[in-house]
Amino acid sequence: MRVDEFDYSLPEELIADRPAPERTGSRLMVVDRASGEIAHRRFSDLPTFLQSGDLLVVNNTEVIPARLLGAKRGGGAKIEILLLEERSPLLWECIAQRAIRLSPGTIVDFPDAGHCEVIEVLGEGRFLLRFHPRGDWREFLETNGETPLPPYILKRRGDLSEGDRLNLRSLDKDRYQTSYAWRPGSAAAPTAGLHFTKELFADLKEKGIAQAQVTLHVGMDTFAPVTVDRVEDHQMKSEWCECPPPTRLAIHSAKTYGGRVVAVGTTTTRTLESYSRQGWPEEPIRTDLFLKPGDEFQVVDSLITNFHLPKSTLLMMISAFMGNELRIRSYQEAVAQRYRFYSYGDAMLIL
Repeated sequence: MRVDEFDYSLPEELIADRPAPERTGSRLMVVDRASGEIAHRRFSDLPTFLQSGDLLVVNNTEVIPARLLGAKRGGGAKIEILLLEERSPLLWECIAQRAIRLSPGTIVDFPDAGHCEVIEVLGEGRFLLRFHPRGDWREFLETNGETPLPPYILKRRGDLSEGDRLNLRSLDKDRYQTSYAWRPGSAAAPTAGLHFTKELFADLKEKGIAQAQVTLHVGMDTFAPVTVDRVEDHQMKSEWCECPPPTRLAIHSAKTYGGRVVAVGTTTTRTLESYSRQGWPEEPIRTDLFLKPGDEFQVVDSLITNFHLPKSTLLMMISAFMGNELRIRSYQEAVAQRYRFYSYGDAMLIL
């Protein structure tokens, strides 16, 4: 398969640069794979399409203030650092912008807050950095870090006034985070979960829809473009994930009694499908699973997701789940109906 098969045209004004006024007020496209029918609803209507015995699985990762701005010691050059993955306490794999001359031993200072040291150059703009905060690590991040928004949101906000950008950054702290996040570690939000509220979860529970959690800490590779020509030649970078025993039991119970496993987002889907392919291990795993057309889904029966970037691995996963022809038709319909796209955009329920 050629990567170009997963390209599509999107008017820039349909890229959402801010969240909807209310989480459940986002639009919801409902796509039935069996009939090919497409319906247009609101996310608050989700319980209408699920049934007692279904299991809703979410990714409980929490986005951290992963974007840091420091200065190279001795020269003062500004360096932007994005935390990607914690290797051990205070040791992080990072992306560093404007970091051409960083080498092992280089110190980057954060005024009145501490510093970090380059331990290893990993290549492709990535470094292993050891942090030395003055005080608690979490307080250091909250004070010095910013919400790591995707590049396309920052680009869309480029023409706004400084005041408007500051107001939106304040909003991001709440809205670029799911309502159920509690395990810190992500550099990007599992965006399908942004539409849920405690009230919606209560409505689902009242209808007899069970809920379970997994964890996959999302890196910025989520937004990385596919640079090869053939889909089969793309290699995913591995990510840490965990499917705990209660979730495995809940999946078994749902399957046994005829319920559907409904994955909230592509990260939840990758976690569940990775665990299935690795024999449901007891411990956390690393996964580089790349789901693409032709692959079978062993666990997930229905999927809630946002609308994804052209030629992205996420779009390829959705095409694998719903079929490329139906995916193309659904996205054409979304553009025609003026849906909002990407991280802060509207959602799709694939049945």
